Amino acid sequence: MALDPRDLLRKRPTEESEVAAYAPLAGTRAQRIQRLQIGLMGIGGMVLLLGLADAISSRAQLTEDNAVPEAAPTVVASETTAPRDPLADAGVLPELPATPSPTPTPGSSTPAGAAIAPAPPPNNAPLQ
Repeated sequence: MALDPRDLLRKRPTEESEVAAYAPLAGTRAQRIQRLQIGLMGIGGMVLLLGLADAISSRAQLTEDNAVPEAAPTVVASETTAPRDPLADAGVLPELPATPSPTPTPGSSTPAGAAIAPAPPPNNAPLQ
């Protein structure tokens, strides 16, 4: 709140009746009661909010304690089959064998004692 210089220059009350009448910041009795009510309602609201939060957290903890940690399966597990490819089942991809068999290309077979020549080095463009 800003300080008014005229309040500094005004004469201070000397009598008790004047002192009781001079209270600019206190306001009237109704204003004081209203400020007190608002403050108490705020404190009461915070207490209710904390109680609600505590009730929710304790209920969540109780629910978690009653839950089964790891539920056992209710059916007996059957033999597991090989994993299937859903795209191949839908007909999107052709069915490929699970283990491909290497087939040599005709003409690329080399005799047992022949050495394979190394690949030539790459031909890079000259630097400028």
